[in-house]
This record gives sequence, C-alpha cells and structure tokens, in this order.
Amino acid sequence: MRFTSETSSDGVSEQLFTLGEIPGVLWTPEDATGPRPLVLMGHGGGQHKKAPGIVFRAGRFVAECGYAVVAVDVPSHGDRPKDEEYDRIATANQARADAGEELAPLIAAFQALVARRTVPEWRAVLDAVQELDHVGAGPVGYWGVSLGCGLGVPFVAAEPRVQAAVLGLGGALSSAGDAARITVPVEFLVQWDDERVPRAQSLALFDALGSAEKTLHANPGKHAEIPLFEMDSTLRFFARHLR
Repeated sequence: MRFTSETSSDGVSEQLFTLGEIPGVLWTPEDATGPRPLVLMGHGGGQHKKAPGIVFRAGRFVAECGYAVVAVDVPSHGDRPKDEEYDRIATANQARADAGEELAPLIAAFQALVARRTVPEWRAVLDAVQELDHVGAGPVGYWGVSLGCGLGVPFVAAEPRVQAAVLGLGGALSSAGDAARITVPVEFLVQWDDERVPRAQSLALFDALGSAEKTLHANPGKHAEIPLFEMDSTLRFFARHLR
C-alpha cells in the first residue's frame, strides 16, 4: 500500500492510496492510534470512491463514531483505466435496454461479472488497511447500495471479517445464491418507486438473505432518493454490531 496524499479537516484525516492497481481512500480520526472498527464502502454505478454520498457518510462514521472508513474505485470507475470488455458490455446492455429489453437482468449479469474481480480486490484492501497502526484488526462492517450492493453481497458472503452490513437498491437476479450464505446482521434499503430495480426483485433479495437478524427499510421515492434519516439508522446499526 502506497499513500499518495494526506489532508485533514474538522478532525477527519483523509489519505489517498494505491494498492497495486487499485486506487483508494482511507478516512480516520486525526491522530488516531490503536484498533478501531472499519467500514468498507462500495460506491454506486458511474460513481467513484469520493462520490458525495460516500464522503458524507464516511465523515459521519469517523467524526461521530471514531471509525476508520475505506473506499476504492471499482474497475472502469474513478481513477482506474477504462476496461474495454466492461465498456463493451455496458454499451451493448444500454442498446438492448433502449430496444425495450428489461434492464434489471442486464444489470444483474454485469454486476456478477465485475464481482468476480472486486471480491478478491476488496479482501486484499482489508488485509492492507488492517495492518496499519491507526486502524488495526478491529471489527469490520460493509455499506453499499445499488452497484455497491450487487458487488457487496458476494463480498460479504465471502469475507468472514465482516460482522454487519448495510445493503440495498439491489435485486435477487445475480445475488440470491450469495445472499443465502450471508449470516451477519443486515439492514436492507428499498426505494418503493425504484425505476432501476424492480421492487419484487429487491424484496426477493431481502428474503434470500440467510441472516437471522435482518431489517427491511422501505421508503417512498426513486432509486437515488434514499432519505437522509437512513444515515442515522445506519449509525445506530453499526454502533450495535461493530464492537
């Protein structure tokens, strides 16, 4: 892991890094020492590691809870080079959707393809970050919606260090099998009027989760209209489970 820059603001330290070809960002409290909970955050489709929603949530995790937070650019996003195969598939999927084909199965198949690459990448990032003195090997949580859910479900299913997860805005078409292997507590977000993920698919993914403790949070609104009060719920959820 190679750090490329460090800045601080309002008690939050931000360190940009690269791990091999993976660009990422780590947020911690200023002058942090010793082990602390770590939340890995997965960004949405077409976004990046420092998308406004990621930065906002990371700031609250650090400032209000003392957590460390890490986010990375997934392939073909942010500071990563464009992947010709992924771009070709995305262009073809958009053309099929414009021709009237249902969008959800196309998104699901694409996310399943990308997850085969991101799951081992994210596990390597966790390894590297937890070796840092100011993070340590504390409890780990995961937060990710939309693409962050599609990639997060197989990651949480595969990574035993994750003790709790906030997921949502995703469907069962690509993730049901992995969801069944998740046993940690989950808070799951559904937008009732989601124009990208059919409601039935979101509810099916929630049903597929193997967790004994899982909570469905359904709110009115479209895909990108998660209410701000869900952030408060997320803070309470992780406070209960990342100890």
